Amino acid sequence: MNTKHLSPEVLNERRLEAVRLRLDGHTVAEVAKRTGLSAPTVSAAWKAFRDGGWETVPVRQRGRRPGQASSLGEREQGVLWRLLAEQPEPPRPAWSSQDLAAGLAKDLTAEAPGDGSGREVSPRAIEHWLEAQDLKPSPLSLEGLARKRSTAGRWVRQQVQPVLEQVRQAGGANWQGGVRVAMAAKSADNVPRRYQLYLHGKRGALFTRCLPAPPQANDYLTMFERLAAEGPVALLFHGAWFQASPEIQAWLKDHPQFHLINTLPNLRLGSDPKIR
Repeated sequence: MNTKHLSPEVLNERRLEAVRLRLDGHTVAEVAKRTGLSAPTVSAAWKAFRDGGWETVPVRQRGRRPGQASSLGEREQGVLWRLLAEQPEPPRPAWSSQDLAAGLAKDLTAEAPGDGSGREVSPRAIEHWLEAQDLKPSPLSLEGLARKRSTAGRWVRQQVQPVLEQVRQAGGANWQGGVRVAMAAKSADNVPRRYQLYLHGKRGALFTRCLPAPPQANDYLTMFERLAAEGPVALLFHGAWFQASPEIQAWLKDHPQFHLINTLPNLRLGSDPKIR
């Protein structure tokens, strides 16, 4: 099928759907028929996913769309940093780019209602800003790890995938997440260190918070509780070792449908990761 008539948004949605179908075991020919994409396009999307994960599947547009500012002003950035340090309204476990765009518009309107000084900032512009601030980590490519003949590959096949399948069969949701220090490439020497809490949900959608100090047990538990409110959950989490927190261990014991899979920070170095 000729895809030149498809908008970039529709094309990327179909590319993502093609990858999901391939992960479910469908052949290239079957996926092409179901998505309306050509076989080469399906193969290209699948190769992009295998090489770089979900983030590389969408085709990037050249130039910028309307509403995507080349940079955000100090006023807008100040609001975004403040929002990221706060908890979003339930049931969101953290901030999405759509939530941040809406929160920014609401805040700027409240500061100067009707003066016309504000401007609409799109979720895509927020994503560009997040990337510039080193706040767009990629989800772990489990499919790629599972094919490796290594400790990490065995761990995914034997300990991770069975849990994910169990949660899927129960009608639950599988998430990835982590905690990390964000280091923007253009940061000045006096910029304080920021600690990012992040989640990747369906289709790799990013949800995030950014704190001026290392997250406390309550920060994690609020996130966990909001995820658990939707039913069975499997969360593959990178960058924290929760066995050292009595509060989190007690909460996990009281929530047996919440499956926390904890990876070691040096997973890529071949360490033996463990699962709760």
